Amino acid sequence: MLYDISIALKLPLGLWKKLVLFGLSAFFIYFGVDHFINPDFYLSIMPPSFPLHEEAVYISGFFEIAAGIGVLIPRFRKIAGWGLVALLIAVYPANIYMAISPEAFPDIPIEILYFRLVLQFLFFYWAYSVTRPVFNLGSQKNL
Repeated sequence: MLYDISIALKLPLGLWKKLVLFGLSAFFIYFGVDHFINPDFYLSIMPPSFPLHEEAVYISGFFEIAAGIGVLIPRFRKIAGWGLVALLIAVYPANIYMAISPEAFPDIPIEILYFRLVLQFLFFYWAYSVTRPVFNLGSQKNL
């Protein structure tokens, strides 16, 4: 049965690659849903100079959920991965704002605010990795 699911989802070979794929999906679905549950946090990290704060929070949450699901669907995996890369670039200014305005986030240690800037590059790579052929050839074609 698990083998059938692996074939249907055209999962890549290897446990590590499957964990990368499912982890990416779970991560973005979780935080996408969180945009709707805890919008105040996401509103608080929006740079004040950006327009349409509330709309941007809900739109980004929607696309996080959609792309998180999309990476699990073989025909959408590559475009969903690229969508996540674009989304991560679009939301990076919020991380920069947090790092340069630590007084606005007194409950978060400044080291964490700067660590988030670096961590974002890991997320870029994580999302980019599912656009690569090894994640898109299908498990049986890799044999």
